[in-house]
Amino acid sequence: MKTFVSDISKEEFPVSDRISAKTVRKSVLSLIQKDHPNFSADNYLSFSELNFYREKYISESLTKEIGDITELERTVLSSLSENTLLTDKIDNSDSQSLSIGQRIADKVASFGGSWTFIISFGVFIFIWICANVYWLANKAFDPYPFILLNLILSCLAALQAPVIMMSQNRQEEKDRERGKNDYMINLKSELEIRMLHEKLDHLILNQQQELLEVQKAQIEILKDIHGHVEK
Repeated sequence: MKTFVSDISKEEFPVSDRISAKTVRKSVLSLIQKDHPNFSADNYLSFSELNFYREKYISESLTKEIGDITELERTVLSSLSENTLLTDKIDNSDSQSLSIGQRIADKVASFGGSWTFIISFGVFIFIWICANVYWLANKAFDPYPFILLNLILSCLAALQAPVIMMSQNRQEEKDRERGKNDYMINLKSELEIRMLHEKLDHLILNQQQELLEVQKAQIEILKDIHGHVEK
C-alpha cells in the first residue's frame, strides 16, 4: 500500500488520506500554521489531522461566540472527536433507581391531582356531614361546625402540599436535564452541519484542482500533437 509522510506530524499515512494544503479553508489553514509555522500551501497532511484542526477551529469559534465552553459543550466536542453517539454520554434520568420517599411522593402527587381523589374525598365529606347532622343528631361525634373535620382537612393539606412539592421539584429537575440534553443534541447537529459544509467545500476544491490538472495534461497532449503535425 502506498503511503506518504505528513508535513505536520512526519508520520506515514495511506495515500488515500493525503490532503493538499491548497484545498484547506483559509481559517483552518491559519490555525494549522499557528502550530506549524513552516506549513505552507505546497505541503500535505492527513484527513485525520485535518479533522482535528477543524474541531479545534469549531471549539475556538464557540469560545468566541458564547465565552467559556461549559461542560455541555465539552461533552458535545468530545462526542464529535470520538465519532460516537451523543446519547451514549447522556445520563438517562428515567433509568435511575428512585428512593422510597420519591416513589411515595410521586404516588401521592398522582393520586392527589386526580378526579378519583376529588370525588372520593367529596363523598367522604358528604357522608361525614350527613352522619353528624341527621343520623347521629343526638350523639354526633363531630357536631356542627365540624371542628374535627376541619382539623383533619388542615392536617391533610399540611402533609399533602410538601409531598406534592417534592414530586414537582423532582419533575422540574428532570425537565432541566431534558432541556440540557436537547441543547447538546441541537448543538451537535449544528456543528455536524458546519463540518459537513467544510467537507463539501473541500471536495469541491479538490475536484476543481483535479480538473485543472487534467486540463493541463490535455493541453500539453494537444500541444505535442500540434507540434508533430507541423513537423
